Amino acid sequence: MSQSSFMLNSKIAEVIKNINKVIVGKEDAVILSMVALLAKGHVLLEDVPGVGKTMLVRTLAKSMNCEFRRIQFTPDLLPSDVTGVSIYNPKTTEFEFRPGPILGNIVLADEINRTSPKTQSSLLEGMEEANITVDGRTVPLKHPFFVMATQNPIEYEGTYPLPEAQLDRFLLKLKMGYPSYQEEMEMLARTSGTHPIDSLDPVMTLEELAQAQESVRGVYVDRTIEQYIVSLTSATREHPDVYLGVSPRGSMALMKAAKAYAYIYDRDYIVPDDVQYVARFVLPHRLIMTSEANFEGKTAEEVIEELIERTNVPVQRNVSE
Repeated sequence: MSQSSFMLNSKIAEVIKNINKVIVGKEDAVILSMVALLAKGHVLLEDVPGVGKTMLVRTLAKSMNCEFRRIQFTPDLLPSDVTGVSIYNPKTTEFEFRPGPILGNIVLADEINRTSPKTQSSLLEGMEEANITVDGRTVPLKHPFFVMATQNPIEYEGTYPLPEAQLDRFLLKLKMGYPSYQEEMEMLARTSGTHPIDSLDPVMTLEELAQAQESVRGVYVDRTIEQYIVSLTSATREHPDVYLGVSPRGSMALMKAAKAYAYIYDRDYIVPDDVQYVARFVLPHRLIMTSEANFEGKTAEEVIEELIERTNVPVQRNVSE
């Protein structure tokens, strides 16, 4: 990470330290999850089973005293299983709304690519609009609202891959990866008795989280940083290996993520390092590569790395100018 010279925001540091009591050796994934949460975005976690995706979301929710809900997506899951349904009550002769699991603060959408596009869209509507539509009426979601969706990159049989327009709704796309030998040994030691999540206490309230999200909005973005962000994203549209580049929504997402990352490191302004770091997780899933690039094995991640290397970085301006 490029921010070693900066100290973490004290309250965010407490949350990260609390999460690290359960999650071993995944500090980047923890910090980036906090980036998405503070920026009011959502995360797509793509990795093999058993590397701690679900545990990360549970620990995040418990550390901030948030209501945690889990949706296990299956081919037969209906949109009403996600949003909730109105049930007739014969005693009152009225329909009563029974809320679905989407009405939580932190929602784990497990194996989102295993359900039909119709059911996927019921979740994605809530992610984009912060409300859902049930039986023709609009139901606002809780605040804060954060979705972490997972999908298995290995098994594609019987799945419904998210189209690019829906992938664009996720602020970040992350991978956990396997732990090192020492990290896995530490996991065994921690879980040999009682699981550490059972004794985990909250270190941040919902009110403090909401206040932090508002503070992120106030992080200063210099004009030169805005130009740098647009230079990066517009370069993806002209790259010969890219069929479809990053949209303006991607530019806004990059700025939001960089602001949250700066806030985590206790700054009220963005530096180019913030943009470069988060760009590696904000931009690749928004690209569609050409068939030639796919045939040659070139990835979107490689394109973003290349553009970061060759795009001119803004230098500090003289205050007197």
